[in-house]
Amino acid sequence: MTRLEQDLSTEQSTGQCRRLADVLSVTRTMLEHANAGNWDDVAELERARRDDLERCFSEAVDPRHSELVSEALAVMLHLNDELMGVLASARDAVLEQGINQARTRSAVGSYQDIQHSPG
Repeated sequence: MTRLEQDLSTEQSTGQCRRLADVLSVTRTMLEHANAGNWDDVAELERARRDDLERCFSEAVDPRHSELVSEALAVMLHLNDELMGVLASARDAVLEQGINQARTRSAVGSYQDIQHSPG
């Protein structure tokens, strides 16, 4: 748990702050799963995270915690950017695999055509 998450989870924090700390923790876990290629886990956590965020911001931010909430949102946006970067790399890798498979299929087809042509 980071210092920010500890600050959000202190006894004097509101339920909103504690939920936001949980959201940050889930976001970090999502990034770990993304780096490991566990996309089903990322998707499942994202659904839960969305629900938590909706509950978190269904009420106004307590002015006493506005700076802390602002800092937490900045961290979450940074983590989201990292997550999107991992996703983009994974997408590019899948596209490259598809291109390579298409080339392999084409080469095999050409070889079979040569093998079966009268000669």
